[in-house]
Amino acid sequence: MSPAQGEPVDDVSNQLIGLKADGLFRKRLIVESAQSGRIVVNNKEVLNFCSNDYLGLANNPYIIKAFQGAAEKYGVGSGASPLVCGRSTAHSELEEEVARITGRDKAIIFSSGYLANLAIVSTFAPDRGDVVFQDKLNHASMIDGAVLSRARLVRYPHVNTEALGKAVSQKPSGRKLVLTDSIFSMDGDMAPIEELANISEKAGARFGVDDAHGFGVFGSGGAGVLDELHIGQNKAPLMMATFGKAIGCAGAFVSGQETLIELLIQKARPYIYSTALAPALAVAATQGLRMLSAESWRRDHLKMLISRFQKCAGQAGLSLTDSNSPIQPLLIGSASETVAMSERLLNAGILVTAIRPPTVPGNTSRLRITFSANHKEEDIDILVDRLSKCLAEANKKL
Repeated sequence: MSPAQGEPVDDVSNQLIGLKADGLFRKRLIVESAQSGRIVVNNKEVLNFCSNDYLGLANNPYIIKAFQGAAEKYGVGSGASPLVCGRSTAHSELEEEVARITGRDKAIIFSSGYLANLAIVSTFAPDRGDVVFQDKLNHASMIDGAVLSRARLVRYPHVNTEALGKAVSQKPSGRKLVLTDSIFSMDGDMAPIEELANISEKAGARFGVDDAHGFGVFGSGGAGVLDELHIGQNKAPLMMATFGKAIGCAGAFVSGQETLIELLIQKARPYIYSTALAPALAVAATQGLRMLSAESWRRDHLKMLISRFQKCAGQAGLSLTDSNSPIQPLLIGSASETVAMSERLLNAGILVTAIRPPTVPGNTSRLRITFSANHKEEDIDILVDRLSKCLAEANKKL
């Protein structure tokens, strides 16, 4: 029955119906326990293979103790923007620790990685004559930052340095900003950062790297992918990373040359117009950073788990992408089939989220398998066994 003349079409309902029909409707789980290698979902303990808690620090007793002590000292809320009265000693100490670990002049703290990336684009490419060059598979926060700014967005094919070189050399004037993920969040592969840095330098473009999925996992003492590749702040002036993944906490930072960080403090709207990160979270993140070098076994164990999974998956005939990071995608293709696989695994005691468009391109829906230092070797064997059985069951139904 069509709507009467003048009656508005219920576009919201139609969108929801369409999402369900295309296998793109999201249902939120309720986790009833702390984050770990095993968590409780729907009153059932499951092996958790979809968390970004790479080093297993999200429920670490030392970080919890630091958080509790800071809450007693500073309270819960920060009270205001960092430029009003929201920046405390806790924030200052966290910024100093970040700068030390990343080997950069200075750091600035944001409440989330999303806000940090919005800040980078809006500060360093704010005008209509500016251009932002980005890998097509960059995180949504970088893409959204460019879309929301007045700058023009140019997206080059994934890790295609030749295409970037041609594109960036054709822009004769205005500010040029080149942004990339270090480890791409849905594929787990690493960007050709050294080549991108050289291209940016030659073209007079400022270069920034989102190391959200590399910081804590790669590099000396967990300093990140840029440290692993020996790329300093002169080659990569802007480095962004989060505390909500390998550090097991919340918030994010940008570190780099002192003048660049100072400009972010003065002009970044997501910093100026947001309430500062809770001081207790800042103290917890500082404790997490200090544990990077103190407990290097976490990175070693994580690397062993990744290697074991790749070996066992290969023996089981599972087709993986080229990734040496904790992100190990298993491509399925169809969104609805990927959701069905995720549900089968959950029924078998394995939690792996179905990743679908628009997060990934059409027909590339996948199971995004991630590992934590909290996992055990036998957990990997259980995962591969149940993946193989669920895939075999799915193939029988085709």
